[in-house]
Amino acid sequence: MITSLQNPAIKNIVKLSKSKERKDQQLFVIEGARELSLALQSGYRPEAVYLCREMFEKTKYPDLLDVLPPEIVCDISPAVFSKIAYRENSDGVVALAKPRPHTPDDLQLSRNPFLILLEAVEKPGNLGAILRTADAAAVDAVIICDPQTDLYNPNVVRSSVGGIFTVQTAVCTSEEAFAWLQKQYISSFAAELQAAEFYQEIDFTGPSAIVMGTEADGLSDFWLRHATKRIKIPMRGKIDSLNVSVSTAVLTFEAMRQRGF
Repeated sequence: MITSLQNPAIKNIVKLSKSKERKDQQLFVIEGARELSLALQSGYRPEAVYLCREMFEKTKYPDLLDVLPPEIVCDISPAVFSKIAYRENSDGVVALAKPRPHTPDDLQLSRNPFLILLEAVEKPGNLGAILRTADAAAVDAVIICDPQTDLYNPNVVRSSVGGIFTVQTAVCTSEEAFAWLQKQYISSFAAELQAAEFYQEIDFTGPSAIVMGTEADGLSDFWLRHATKRIKIPMRGKIDSLNVSVSTAVLTFEAMRQRGF
């Protein structure tokens, strides 16, 4: 039982909130029994699991302990858990695992793929929400181009509620992503405010990828020049943009509607 907030292992978990530490140590944090269960189903193998049994009694995933090697499970006190937890109302589980490589060539596509591309995404909450949308729609993959946030940021893991483990993801430059799309014969549709074509007029029934930019700057000239088409969502109010995660959901589920899902 770890009860000291000064325990080296506990202090190291706190350090892993920083991208540099995650990169240097090749470790990231998974919080929550559901998220850890999904990670295990996706083939991740935790290096260590820190368990507050008092909180774990309330979990909806009590069978999790049955599939974890007991030698990697370490008991911690509620005070220690609160030190390392990233969210409220957690169920007392924090694990450390090694990240995976995420390249476009690792992706396994269906015969008629649909993908989400994100350029320079910077807010972990937006990335997590988009991964949730991708899971709900069962898209083939999410490709993150020129990211400004770490895929394994604890807030991405938290806000995706495990979608980071259920959705195929790749990380690369925009140039690499475009070349890969061409090689796979996938059409790209760049979302922007000034586009000529409304999204509901676009045919998404073939191999397709929607390309989304940041809320502050939109897409770069690279994607506006190279995408197959530029599309927009009609705006009737006085505010000229939706949250990028909401916009992504609108476009994604229109594609799913067209595909009969």
